[in-house]
Amino acid sequence: MVAEAAMMPAEVSPPAAQADRILLVDDEPDLRQLVTFNLRDAGFEVDAVGSGQAGLALAAKIRPAVIVLDLMLPDISGTEICRQLRADPVLGDVAVLMLTARGDEYDRVLGFEMGADDYVVKPFNVRELVMRVRALARRTAERRAARALTGEDRKLRWKGLEVDPVRHRVFLDGAEQQLRPLEFRLIQVLLEHPGRVFTRSQLLEEVWGISGDASTRTVDTHVRRLRERLGSYGEVVETVHGFGYRVKELA
Repeated sequence: MVAEAAMMPAEVSPPAAQADRILLVDDEPDLRQLVTFNLRDAGFEVDAVGSGQAGLALAAKIRPAVIVLDLMLPDISGTEICRQLRADPVLGDVAVLMLTARGDEYDRVLGFEMGADDYVVKPFNVRELVMRVRALARRTAERRAARALTGEDRKLRWKGLEVDPVRHRVFLDGAEQQLRPLEFRLIQVLLEHPGRVFTRSQLLEEVWGISGDASTRTVDTHVRRLRERLGSYGEVVETVHGFGYRVKELA
């Protein structure tokens, strides 16, 4: 059954997050029925809508753990929806799984550039999709539980560089710095493992979700741009010649 979305009044407080609630946004009725049935069978509470605007409105109302999102919707693209979610202070921590027939490398990179957490290409294995949704829901629940326990978001810091992985914000000496989504994912992954050397192939898989024989030059390009955006803190990302990159450990 497809849920109908309603706009939430501005004065209503943000809804409580629900770890087992999934929002499916796809304009194919048969696919909505198939995915909804299997996710409910796996124990999730599922809401499904067929348009992007309805998806955004319902997401604001229910604050799901995971949004399974089609790229090609009749009214607004999935990439634009993802961009709006990441810019929203309430919905910025929702995990997004893009579900689409567009599976070439460019589309995958664009999806992750907009802030997607995972990317599944149609036709797909339903059991694998359920497993991926479960993993994303668990990750979202852990992140929200950690915030509730500490009373504040877990931030990653290196000297005057501060990264907020929940709200997707970066600060340099207290001043906010705008990073593109892939640049944000890159510095987040490196800061979460200070001192660990990542090969270019490992970064492609961790940040872009690409494995195999894809070119690693894109990693070098993004590292260079990241260093430029971080200004004097660009030195945080070290090149380990012959291997890859790492974040300097503080002395």
